[in-house]
Amino acid sequence: MILYVVIGVIVILMIYLFLCYNSFVKLNNQVKEAFSTMDVYLKKRWELIPNLVSTVKGYMKHEKETLEEIVELRNTSYEEMNEIKKVDVNNKISQGLKRLMAIVENYPDLKANENFIDLNNQLSKIEEDLANARKYYNGSVRLYNNKVEMFPSNVIAKLFGYKPKDMFEATKEERENVKVGL
Repeated sequence: MILYVVIGVIVILMIYLFLCYNSFVKLNNQVKEAFSTMDVYLKKRWELIPNLVSTVKGYMKHEKETLEEIVELRNTSYEEMNEIKKVDVNNKISQGLKRLMAIVENYPDLKANENFIDLNNQLSKIEEDLANARKYYNGSVRLYNNKVEMFPSNVIAKLFGYKPKDMFEATKEERENVKVGL
C-alpha cells in the first residue's frame, strides 16, 4: 500500500515537472517572439534614419553635433548586436531623434519639405508600432518572470536554469517632463 502511495506521489511530481518545464519553454519562446516583433520595428527605424539625416543635413548646418551623434550610433552593425545592445543603442537613438525633432522646429523650410514630411510620417508610424511592440514584449516578460519567480515553479526554474528577463523600460530622460521654453 505504501509503495503505491510513493509511486503515485512520484508520478504526480513527474507530471508536474513536465508540465512546468513545458510552460517555461512556451513562455520563453513567447518572450523571444515578442522581442523579435519589436526588433522588426527597431530595424525599420534603423533603416529610416540615414534618409532622415540626409534630408535634414542640408538645412541644419549649425546643428552638426546632434546629427553626428545619431549617425555615429547608426553606423554600428545592427546584425552583430545582441538583444541588450540593440535596446541600449536604440534608446540612445530615440533621445537623439527627440533632440533632432526639437531642433527641426527652428527650420520652417525643412518642416515644409515634402521628403521630410514623408520621412517624419514614416518615423511617427514606426514609433507607434514600436511602442505597441514594447508593450507586448513587456507583457510577455511579465508572464515569464512571474513563472520564474513564483513558488513552486521557481524551484523548477532554478533546476533548469531559467532566470528572470529584463523589461523594456523608459530611460531617465524619457521620464522627465518636457521643458518648453519661450
